[in-house]
Amino acid sequence: MRGSPAVSLVIGIASSPAERRQLARLLGGTEAFLIVSNVEQAREFLDVAETNRTPAAETTRTPAPAAETPGAAAAAAPVQTVVAEAVAGAAAPPPPDLSVDSDRRVLRWLDREIGLTRLEHDLLLCLVGAPGQVWTYERLHLKVWGNEHLGRGSDMHSVVRRVRRKLARLNASATIHAVRGVGFRLAPA
Repeated sequence: MRGSPAVSLVIGIASSPAERRQLARLLGGTEAFLIVSNVEQAREFLDVAETNRTPAAETTRTPAPAAETPGAAAAAAPVQTVVAEAVAGAAAPPPPDLSVDSDRRVLRWLDREIGLTRLEHDLLLCLVGAPGQVWTYERLHLKVWGNEHLGRGSDMHSVVRRVRRKLARLNASATIHAVRGVGFRLAPA
């Protein structure tokens, strides 16, 4: 992969869904991140990455800073970050031929189009604008619905289901992947 820029990948470890959501919020602006439940999952990922990486890639392990007070320790997610060069294809963005036409409120894949509702349009604008990036439920709800995320999120899951069907009808090679307990991202199908 000579000449291609290196991408930093942050791997966060958080055992509960609440900790994963908190970690996803903290890492939301990061170029690429992966959240796993335990150290063994991180090691498995790094072992796969090690077998596929180029000689120039290096891995640096940095432990998270300790919580300052006992109360903060309970609230803070146990985080260990790992920075590594991203493996080719590990977080590949969806194809560039997928676009959202906001003027006509349509989803376009190659030479095909399909109409979108306002919510579908706004959701896709977020996901297509940052392909591969995980959008937390809270962040999507604020951006698309304009309010705080409350409850189980059945409204959001309903919109995601409809958009997935529309992507399938277009035969697009992209879909919306759920990141359990965290949110959604647009990824290759």
